Amino acid sequence: MTARLEPTEVYDTYWRFAAKRQAIYFRRFVNPAGPWSDDPILNKFRFTNVYRITDRVSQYLVQKVQYDRSRPESSEEVFFRTVLFKIFNRIETWEVLEQNLGPITWQSTQLANIEKVLDSEMMMGKPVYSAAYIMPPPALGHKRKHANHLALLKRMMQDGLADRLASARSLQSAYKMILMYPAIGPFLAFQYCIDLNYSTLLNFDEGDFVVAGPGALDGMAKCFSDAQSEDPSTIINGMVERQEEEFDRLGLPFTGLFGRRLQPIDCQNIFCEVAKYARLAHPEIRGTSGRKRIKQRYRRRADMSFEQPFFPPKWLLDTKRRVGICPANAGAGQKVLV
Repeated sequence: MTARLEPTEVYDTYWRFAAKRQAIYFRRFVNPAGPWSDDPILNKFRFTNVYRITDRVSQYLVQKVQYDRSRPESSEEVFFRTVLFKIFNRIETWEVLEQNLGPITWQSTQLANIEKVLDSEMMMGKPVYSAAYIMPPPALGHKRKHANHLALLKRMMQDGLADRLASARSLQSAYKMILMYPAIGPFLAFQYCIDLNYSTLLNFDEGDFVVAGPGALDGMAKCFSDAQSEDPSTIINGMVERQEEEFDRLGLPFTGLFGRRLQPIDCQNIFCEVAKYARLAHPEIRGTSGRKRIKQRYRRRADMSFEQPFFPPKWLLDTKRRVGICPANAGAGQKVLV
């Protein structure tokens, strides 16, 4: 909280939500069957993990797409795989492509063949895009959205964007290179930048730069009555700076992520998630979206697994010793080591 902003009651909920949601993440390793929380809202509705990289799709990206040792490791290939995966942002789409075409590479996989596979999926009524965030199609002369996106990716590859990004001097400069392409707005360009920064292509501190999305702006408006008076990135960075102080003030156990503090991208995401949470927890406080309901209910996935998490090796996180919060019905603050 910056001294110039007036917090609402949702401000404290922001930190409580973060602590509860992170506790759920660790409890699932200890007890896959649940229950994981005594919060009815968290039990009933779907919310992303506190740390962006711990979500299912991001974990698949880093483990299976970026750091799979059987795949080519050149900047060009890492960029191609990452952006192709993130355009659709859907594990099932990536897997159906590789089932039909074999291991995806820029050098050996024809974009026309990718288009044909996706055409076939759509003809069968199967989705190819995730609903996580809006992917507007670039106007590049094709009838179908995915064909235009593939044409955009081809343009990026032919422009040598991968090598230019590898030579970028900051996260923001990399962001600006991506932002110049058609149909890629500020929030999407930033998301791509963070995903590429997980890989070997970029190696910048996530704290260097942040862009707030519409959901985060909604959350800020609920946490602060005068949020519009401050730059969104300043608000996010203020949350990063104060995290330990606020968890301590509220007596909240927060283990972090194997020693990693919340980064700006994570605090940005929490604003988005607490905006949804507050629709039910604080219905009297309106943000910028005007939404009153939470659409996505939590449904346990049939293929849910709780394998050892994987993070970019350059982060140097020790995941062999898992630190988690105790089962939901145990005393506050107790910890369990797995």
